[in-house]
Amino acid sequence: MAAAPPPRALPLLLLLLCAALSFRVAAAHGASAGGHGLGVNYGRVADDIPSPRRSVELLRAAGAGSVKIYDANPGVLRALAGTRWPVSIMVPNEIIPDIAASPAAADRWVADNLVPYYPATRVKFLLVGNEILSDYSIAKSTWPRLVPAMENIHLSFRKRGISSVKIGTTLAMDALADGAFPRPPSAAAFRPDIATSVVRPLLHFLNGTNSYYFVDAYPYFVWAGNNLTVPLDYALFQGGHTRYIDPGTGLTYTNLLDEMLDAVAIAMAKLGYGGVKLAVAETGWPNGCDYDQIGGNVHNAAIYNRNLGARMAKNPGTPLRPGAKMPVFVFSLYNEDLKGGPGTERHWGLYYANGTAVYEIDLTGRRPLWSYPPLPAPENNTPYKGPIWCVMSAAASKKLNETAVGNALSYACGQGNGTCDAIQPGKKCYLPNTTVAHASYAFNSYWQQFRKIGATCYFNNLAEQTIKDPISVCNSIN
Repeated sequence: MAAAPPPRALPLLLLLLCAALSFRVAAAHGASAGGHGLGVNYGRVADDIPSPRRSVELLRAAGAGSVKIYDANPGVLRALAGTRWPVSIMVPNEIIPDIAASPAAADRWVADNLVPYYPATRVKFLLVGNEILSDYSIAKSTWPRLVPAMENIHLSFRKRGISSVKIGTTLAMDALADGAFPRPPSAAAFRPDIATSVVRPLLHFLNGTNSYYFVDAYPYFVWAGNNLTVPLDYALFQGGHTRYIDPGTGLTYTNLLDEMLDAVAIAMAKLGYGGVKLAVAETGWPNGCDYDQIGGNVHNAAIYNRNLGARMAKNPGTPLRPGAKMPVFVFSLYNEDLKGGPGTERHWGLYYANGTAVYEIDLTGRRPLWSYPPLPAPENNTPYKGPIWCVMSAAASKKLNETAVGNALSYACGQGNGTCDAIQPGKKCYLPNTTVAHASYAFNSYWQQFRKIGATCYFNNLAEQTIKDPISVCNSIN
């Protein structure tokens, strides 16, 4: 017989019990979660990716069950017509205030971006903004206007008789007070700056329209930041005997994603909306990363996404919501080489930009895991501790864009103290006097100064990290 919960846990258990009951009632009368395979985020921040029609073929080959895009691109929506996949489209962050201020503006957006393609393209979700509560620069201009914008779009839907498209927004895990890893999940709560003013009205809207709370949940980032205490296998759905028991609820967890999702559900329950359904707007694992990052490789990415597909095919729900069906979208279709930030940002794809598969995958989850061919061994599951340099990338060196490199040089040399002194005429690193050599020195000098406060080795896709001592940086790291 299980031990009785401690007295302090009873209020939370009662709250969650009521939430779970209301959730199951709502789910029983709600819309279907959609297709038979995992959904895929179809981002296009990349050079020379395949056409929309070819992309549809690649999505089909991977077993995708639905598609999510980050705009309402006409070419993409036309290519998706007739596929019968549930499709998610998005209102850009920057126009949320305008749509919130004017029902007519909201209706024009619907008329221009949804009506011409619907229902031939089976649009299932319209998401208003992407992770806006993570961007503090728009806290005053946009956060308070999120729900009014959603309400105005809903008015447009009612006016036009559109009832099968659900309205939502995507939020990152940092909407929670403890970020992506609120352990135990029972302690999770929304950030005080948004809980009452933004999230509660949002949940009220989602509850009233039978829509979903869309969360971007990445176990990779939690594991990478806590790899000494969180086992990698636990993050990859291969936990074996690894278990975590929440002391507040007594629920047992076998993987990291479930912890993250239940943390969100519990935070919603604490605001009085524990019955709102969850959808995973983004999840996945990077197939590559920078040398100063950890665990981004083809092996781990394939294991995570294959196991995720097999798991979700069984509709397991989570420990708090067993059996719950939820839309889940893997990030992403392609490696997107034009995305800024650290190397992981450009390495989430199921396919390379040329359309070849990064690894074999069946997003329906039906393919037996043992039937896949061997994967390359992971080589970066522990931190690299040697020296790292930031230099001009091989690709940028071969296809030299003097204007872009000049702009990047100007930026790097304009930061810090004496960043580019050594490559001035007559100085020790002036020779060789080539664009590539000077750019590599400048990139590295800047990065070494500022990497500890968040600088990345990117420079608009002109730079890359290396662990081979490059002569071109003139020994600027010692």
